[in-house]
Parts: sequence; C-alpha cells; structure tokens
Amino acid sequence: MRWGNKQAVKRIRRKGGKFFGANVLVLNTIGHRTGAERSTPVGWHSGDDGTWLIVASAGGGPRNPAWYYNVAGNPDKVTIDIDRRRVTVIPEQLHGAERDRAWKVITTESPQFAQYETKTDRQIPVIRLTAQ
Repeated sequence: MRWGNKQAVKRIRRKGGKFFGANVLVLNTIGHRTGAERSTPVGWHSGDDGTWLIVASAGGGPRNPAWYYNVAGNPDKVTIDIDRRRVTVIPEQLHGAERDRAWKVITTESPQFAQYETKTDRQIPVIRLTAQ
C-alpha cells in the first residue's frame, strides 16, 4: 500500500488532475506523533468558493485515517499539491447542516462514500480546505 501511495503521489505531482478517473490531490501534513512529513493521495470534491472537500472515510473502517489526525494535530502546516502547484490551505471539519449539504454533494458525485457510511458506526468526517 505504501509503495502504491508513493507512486500515486509522484504521478499526481507530475501530471496533476485525475487518478483512476477521480479528482485527486496530494495532502501534505506533519505527523501528529512523529513530526515527520507525510504525503497522502486523497480524492477531492469541489466546495463553495473554490474550496476542496476531502473525506476521512478510511473505506468505511472503524477509525479515521492517519492523515485525519495529522491535519487535526498540525492544522497550520497543511498544504496540498494540485494541478502541479503547492497550495497552503486552512483545514476545517464541517459539522451539522453544513456537513450534511457537503455530504450530499459528495455522495451524489461518488456513491461509494454512501456505502462506506453503512460499514461504520462513526460519522465520516468531511474536511474543507481553503487556500490561504
């Protein structure tokens, strides 16, 4: 899995755009426990006003993905690589009606996310990334 992610990160940084038909960006974080730089390919959806929405689905697993904790632990050190450029972003977890509206957009565009929600007891976090 790590090797595959590493290859995906290289390709996304080099070519940008889509990966296996999905909009994908590289999420750059600092490990919340290790302090090490981390780069993770993450699918994204368009948010309001040019923002990006990412989903901490972990494929419907019982826990959030590691990158979620890295974003929460170091929100001031998050960047993304998208369209062959690096952008410093402000991450914000959506809640309530705002999350529900975003979730509807996401599950309409990518129905697999609705299936992930049925696999887990947790509410799957939706994070809005806004360019700084």
